[in-house]
Amino acid sequence: MGNGDVGIELGARVAGALRRGLGVEITPAEAVIRPSTRDGVDYQCNAAMSLAKKLGKPPREVAQAIVDDLDSADLVATAEIAGPGFVNIVLSDAWLADRAAALLGDERLGVEPVAEPRRYALDYSSPNVAKEMHVGHLRPTIIGDAILRLLRFAGHEVVPHNHLGDWGTPFGMLIEHLLDEGWTPGGGHSISDLNGFYQAARVKFDTDEGFATRSRQRVVLLQGGDGATLALWEVLVEQSTQHFEKVYAELGILLRPEDIYGESFYNPYLADTVADLEAKGITEVSDGALCVFPPGFTNREGDPLPLILRKRDGGYGYFTTDMATVRYWIGERDMTDLLYVVGAPQAQHFAMVFAASRMAGYLTDAHSAVHIGFGTILGEDGKTIRTRAGGTVKLSELVSDAVAHAAKTVAERSSLDADAQERVARAVGIGALKYADLSNDREKDYTFSWSRMLAKEGNTSVYLQYANARCHSVLAKSGQDVAAAPAVALTEPAERALALALLRLPAAVDAAATAYAPHKLAAYLYEAATTFTTFYDTCPILKDDVPADVRASRLVLTKLTSDVLTLGLGLMGIEAPHEL
Repeated sequence: MGNGDVGIELGARVAGALRRGLGVEITPAEAVIRPSTRDGVDYQCNAAMSLAKKLGKPPREVAQAIVDDLDSADLVATAEIAGPGFVNIVLSDAWLADRAAALLGDERLGVEPVAEPRRYALDYSSPNVAKEMHVGHLRPTIIGDAILRLLRFAGHEVVPHNHLGDWGTPFGMLIEHLLDEGWTPGGGHSISDLNGFYQAARVKFDTDEGFATRSRQRVVLLQGGDGATLALWEVLVEQSTQHFEKVYAELGILLRPEDIYGESFYNPYLADTVADLEAKGITEVSDGALCVFPPGFTNREGDPLPLILRKRDGGYGYFTTDMATVRYWIGERDMTDLLYVVGAPQAQHFAMVFAASRMAGYLTDAHSAVHIGFGTILGEDGKTIRTRAGGTVKLSELVSDAVAHAAKTVAERSSLDADAQERVARAVGIGALKYADLSNDREKDYTFSWSRMLAKEGNTSVYLQYANARCHSVLAKSGQDVAAAPAVALTEPAERALALALLRLPAAVDAAATAYAPHKLAAYLYEAATTFTTFYDTCPILKDDVPADVRASRLVLTKLTSDVLTLGLGLMGIEAPHEL
């Protein structure tokens, strides 16, 4: 069991003070405790500002009641009123030291599991069968994987599902083309060949009406379970899945074949879902198509936007599949929360699906459904990233490039043997690729730059990995077992700042998990690493003239820094090598 969040503990003390002083009941979260950016102040309490109007008292009077009745002699060194009613709090050095020492050996480093775990269905990655994964799949894959790790670490049950594009017209088109070409299973074709076949099929579909007609007929055969058609489709899925697995393994992604829930999985549910929506009386026919019109969605002319369930030709589209998906995960799998890691342009699509699902009663007040949108990866020219020839960047090639670039960085500074350098280069390269994405606000675009990603200074995974490796180097050279006597004494400002930073891990993990925002954890880890660097530069650890008790204390802080960096990077799917 962890030691918990300092802010929550302070909030509990403030809540007690308000109860005793003013008879007001609030939760620890309502105490509005925030880390302070002011020199000499650790935390700020803003509860007086929010409570003043409700209580009919001046904010400073409420703040004074907090200060007067704060039962915190063990925790707080000073609590002073500032400005219109803020309470500035400085923690006790002794409390900080004891709490930091208590983290040693705590594998969760103070992060308490949630009191009420929820059940999440997490949709992420979602590549298309018969197409190579490309740079456009990088963000949904690594953002989704980081959210999976964060939520599971928080104590929730999370079921990932990889919603492959593996059904519908594209496959009728592709299979028909493969039959035209005399393609047979087991012919030694690679995923690259399939990619080329798909592109050729698309050209034929758009220019040859006879082929387009046969492709649509092939879709009917596929959906009807025609044996020969299904056999070819199954080979396409199998070969594509092998490709996906290879990319996931290279990136260290947790998705497995058993997590695949492609469009084909939901096909048997479509007709029943449409019938259920009709029975609920929320559908209407518009231009021959069966639709739901969720309130509040209109086009530029102000006309209601339809969510099309069944097209005029009787076929189903993406809306139908997504409605069936909601119904399946809530109704059959009893999930409480649905998360979709899909690009920002799909925001309206998901908003309409969620609204229609609430109309149908699939989503209730007990459930949440969230579209976790993200921006675009840009090249250094400010446009969507492309190859030099203007083509799509293959994800497998991007991973290889990351490792190759990292190998140069590692070789410049490393005394490791060749095998170790290769392992470290992979950790550094993959880490740089992930961290460059995860350290940015996911809702915004970001510019892809190898030099920036692999920089040894600044907010990069390389900087964090080097900080961790430095910690391990110090600990190895000391030859001491820091766990034997985990006492901490804070005699220098840099020691105190580092202890305070390390104790803020629980708040950072909670913020990242709650907002589905890995960049909040990345920002914290960078702050912890830079605070350690200042500590390392100003507080000698292994010099001969350092007293034994001071050395022991600083070694504990060094070990805890490594633990925090390793855990935090791990929650983003990034390795923290002991040596670089």
